[in-house]
Amino acid sequence: MSKPKTTKWIIVTILTGILFSGCTKSPNQHVGQTEVSKWQGNKKSAVSITYDDGIITQFTVARPIMNKLNLPATFFVLTGKINGSENGKFLGRPQDEIIRETALTKTNAENFFERASLIGYTGTSEAMLAHSNAGSLFESGKVEEAYQTIDDAFEKLRNGTLKNTDEVVYHDNPQDTTSWEDLRKFAAEGHEIASHSITHPRMAVLDEVNLLYELEQSKADIYKNLGEKYTFSVECPYGTENERVMEYARLVYPALRNRMPEEWLDELNRSSDQDPEASENEYVQWQRGPLTDTGMDVMKSWIDTCQANENIWLVLVFHGVDNFGWEAKTAKELETYFTYIKEKEHDLWVATFADVTKYIRERKNIDISGKLEDETIVLSLSSDLDPAIYDVPLSFKTYIPGNWKKVEVKKGENIVLKGLDIQRDEKGSYILYDMVPHNGQLLISSS
Repeated sequence: MSKPKTTKWIIVTILTGILFSGCTKSPNQHVGQTEVSKWQGNKKSAVSITYDDGIITQFTVARPIMNKLNLPATFFVLTGKINGSENGKFLGRPQDEIIRETALTKTNAENFFERASLIGYTGTSEAMLAHSNAGSLFESGKVEEAYQTIDDAFEKLRNGTLKNTDEVVYHDNPQDTTSWEDLRKFAAEGHEIASHSITHPRMAVLDEVNLLYELEQSKADIYKNLGEKYTFSVECPYGTENERVMEYARLVYPALRNRMPEEWLDELNRSSDQDPEASENEYVQWQRGPLTDTGMDVMKSWIDTCQANENIWLVLVFHGVDNFGWEAKTAKELETYFTYIKEKEHDLWVATFADVTKYIRERKNIDISGKLEDETIVLSLSSDLDPAIYDVPLSFKTYIPGNWKKVEVKKGENIVLKGLDIQRDEKGSYILYDMVPHNGQLLISSS
């Protein structure tokens, strides 16, 4: 049995400024009351389509399909693969010194992070695989096996089976990404470009200096080439939820696809089999990662679940496209799927990961008071969020006097909205409109 659906509006503050006495209620008792939609456009749920690794076919195959349907995406890119960025490197003590020590002392809790960091930057796919396997073992609690993996790799490095080429291996993918000039064009089309680190390491087994380098330098290169707007989101590789990594990443980026802990938000990541409809939280971020063998019926069912509920934010995670990259989906599959999403757009708000995150935080932080003064509704808006970052319009519903025929909205002396349709429900007449929730006042009046 489905749980009862929650209302999609939140009543922030009610100060009608209309006085009435006795048992007789004024027909204008709700005037000035303002509610904020749970999702932009008063939609039922939200969908964000995201891509990891910056694989070339994401841009050349998937992006044109999305552009044709006017659907935005978030591309989490490896900045080290893009010309004009730092390519990635090991930071710390001299490498030869660390390698010599591996012959004398077994890997342990004191030296593991440093060694696991170095092996990943020595320049071969096999060395990167050892780093990745050690990280996977460590995160699954198999710590001694992780130590042994690192010992085995350094033994090969010492005896020459592994060559220290000092090159950079990007997640065992070729340097197949586009240029910063191309990414600026894609951003101008409405897509979000975001960080997926420099080289795609297992961050849970990096030492502090190399962990921060992967986070901060990736952000710096995005800032330099795309601007501050695109330094908002990050996805730490392999979908890690390692708490140490999360603590560092939250210091560098405002939003993590890996985790955004809030008491009013359930996070069901790709590995979760929990039913999102069972959640009673106000919001549920439900991540699904379509693999090569994931059927279209299953993928469509995720969209149907969103459409049947009012609190679900579906975050889709794609990797390979057209037989290129990990767990690739074909262009035909993507076109079929994205067309299905587009057909449901009257109920679903399809937006970038950053925009949905910003909207939810703005809604949870906004404080509104409204009152009627001399035939004008004065709405006072206040929020402690940085308006230079949090700039996504909220969807407002404000109740107005029943005798108004035309409505305009002013900020100061400037008319910012006019000709709004007047609608009615059991509480009275109201208008729906979108507005960036900066601190200040809105003046709503009959024009």
